Amino acid sequence: MTENTYIDPGADTKEGYKISLTSRKLARQVVGDRTLEDRIRQRCAISVGDFVMADLTAFKNNPVDAGLSALEIRAPVITDIRMVQTGIRKKEHGSEIICALDYGADISKERGITRSSAGFIALREKVSGSVIVIGNAPSALLTVCDMIKEGIVPALVIGSPVGFVNAAESKELLRTLDVPSVSNRGTRGGTPPAVAAMNEIITMYAERNRKED
Repeated sequence: MTENTYIDPGADTKEGYKISLTSRKLARQVVGDRTLEDRIRQRCAISVGDFVMADLTAFKNNPVDAGLSALEIRAPVITDIRMVQTGIRKKEHGSEIICALDYGADISKERGITRSSAGFIALREKVSGSVIVIGNAPSALLTVCDMIKEGIVPALVIGSPVGFVNAAESKELLRTLDVPSVSNRGTRGGTPPAVAAMNEIITMYAERNRKED
């Protein structure tokens, strides 16, 4: 069971911690609690208020271990939009959280592509070895997938873009690539499950460090 060591570094008040524990207890009962991946399924379901998300969440190439290792070396975390950047926990780890929207404005204008996609192109040299968290833009995930095909390998890709245009397809493509990833099947997704998956890995990292202290 994983609940014995569970903490929530995002709950800063007694009320917040109580809400977190109550939600997690229900999620454990419904989703199961045998593996670390189950914990990510739980948190993704809680983030959208729908246990269907747990069944839609997919894992490839030991993403939990990959995420923990990336945090250990303080690898950058690159997000597609500011909402994802804002939602990722800043405490309990030393990784810089970067938003792709802050880069590549000239590329976006020249090529007529989305700002988030252009941002990842501008950050190309940083993508390798970084944790990529995409919760909104299928175009950004497709761009990252193209980079992976070209030999650029992120430490971990969390991809849950939402929508009816290329969202499902971009996630399907991600799951065909030989890179650690967390994604979800279909058109559902968005910032909440992307942030939830990353924050759960940060929680696991914080737990591990507290055990070692």
